[in-house]
Amino acid sequence: MLRGLYKLTGVVLGSLVLQSCNNFSNSALGSQTIDSIFNKDKHTLASRPVLHDKWDSLRKNLIVFKVDSLNPVDIKIQRKRLKDSLRREFDKKPKHIYLTFDDGPLVGSKAIDSIARVKNVKVNAFVVGRHATMGKTRQRDLNRYVENPLVAVYNHSYTHGFNRLTSFYANSDNAFEDFKKNEEQVQLSAKIARLPGRNIWIYDKERKIDIPSAAPTADKLFADGYKVFGWDVEWRLDGYTGNPNIPLETVFHRIVNFMNNKSSREPNNVVFLMHDNMFQTKKGQKLLGDLIDSLKKMDYKFEFMEDYPIKY
Repeated sequence: MLRGLYKLTGVVLGSLVLQSCNNFSNSALGSQTIDSIFNKDKHTLASRPVLHDKWDSLRKNLIVFKVDSLNPVDIKIQRKRLKDSLRREFDKKPKHIYLTFDDGPLVGSKAIDSIARVKNVKVNAFVVGRHATMGKTRQRDLNRYVENPLVAVYNHSYTHGFNRLTSFYANSDNAFEDFKKNEEQVQLSAKIARLPGRNIWIYDKERKIDIPSAAPTADKLFADGYKVFGWDVEWRLDGYTGNPNIPLETVFHRIVNFMNNKSSREPNNVVFLMHDNMFQTKKGQKLLGDLIDSLKKMDYKFEFMEDYPIKY
């Protein structure tokens, strides 16, 4: 399951063994060019995270095992019991989904804005300011986002590195200034960012870097007050045909599995990545609407990234 959980399990089980030897009982303890999706590499899905310290109270207060020194339990069975108990406790809490769209405003942004209104769900737009200068239509698309209370608008850089990301991140000072220009030009109020083509997370005490060359840029943003977010699950559609790389049912079950297995970056919080230009066609737009309907049936809460992660 989670590396942190295994580490926790080892500590708990060691304690349990010691206690059983002494006959004690005790309680034991979660741009038009798409930046990332053309890179068919291991970064398509985020790696499994550790279970963070903020869940310690849940582990300590809600999960109880009685130690029977006369009938000791196999360590593997005890570990499974711990994991299953954690999952059951998490499942009692609300589950949160973050729909995120990168690279707007582009063809497809207007449809995303409309779907958010019709379905009455919160969505997150990581925008590239330069795209708004490419005609009045794109500027109107950006304005729709800004004026829609169901759309949170965040920083995805001003130029998107002109899609030359290796050279973009090679000069972290210039890359940082590119984000600052986007903040100023788009008049962004929330200091939330996603790096083009990089699945990097830096927020609170968390830090996860997928490609080290972009780390200096991310660190500069964090020092400036930004929270930098990546994603847990990604979906790709061909913008011109609306054909998905994987079926709707598959990506839906992938989200559910991340939620149920607590294998997202934060338990009960799943960040889902898409791109604006994927939804140029009626077919693509229908798929997005159908996905939202399916998630609603799971009683997931649609959230803004500035509230990530939801804590209890």
